[in-house]
Amino acid sequence: MDNAQVFYEKNKKPITTITTIVLIAAALGIGYKFYKGPAEEKAAAKLAVPQMFFQADSLSMALNGDGKNPGFIKIAKQYEGTAAGNLALYFEGACYLKMGNYKDAIKALESFDGKGTTVAYQAWGALGEAYMESGNTAKAIDNFKKATGDKDNALLTPLYLYQLGMAYATTGNANDAKAAFKRIRDEYPRSMQARDMDKELARLGDIN
Repeated sequence: MDNAQVFYEKNKKPITTITTIVLIAAALGIGYKFYKGPAEEKAAAKLAVPQMFFQADSLSMALNGDGKNPGFIKIAKQYEGTAAGNLALYFEGACYLKMGNYKDAIKALESFDGKGTTVAYQAWGALGEAYMESGNTAKAIDNFKKATGDKDNALLTPLYLYQLGMAYATTGNANDAKAAFKRIRDEYPRSMQARDMDKELARLGDIN
């Protein structure tokens, strides 16, 4: 278990490294789920600046604004009930996660409603990481399992499967860890994570 924990810490790949293109596409996907009234359009426009700060890793300004433009926290509160306000909650949680503030990351991400959108998987993945870092491995596993539900996403699903496998490994659950790693090897052979799956499986005693 100690070796598994050390290896997890060394090799974890934060959800918050998701590409800008994926995030923007997901944001647009959420927008179509809601009525595009004046408040919705205004909120969506306000997201642009904090998203820019987020992409540049200027996380404090992304969260709190730059004195002229609001950050994710204010947008989420001021435009609660809109698609953009909801999406701001996801970004708020992602910022806190990158900052190591796992308590607030969990609070924001649990409040985010990604039902019916691709962002839901990203939020579950981020929650899994936040719970893992907080020492709640059981909840981390629950969320990583949900995050692996999009079988068609060859970019993110193998990442979540890797995190799921490592979470299982830290609990000594070698069988479920091996199952997650084998899915990466067999279903996503071209993914970055697949390169190390034979090595990971060997660590767990599986040399087939």
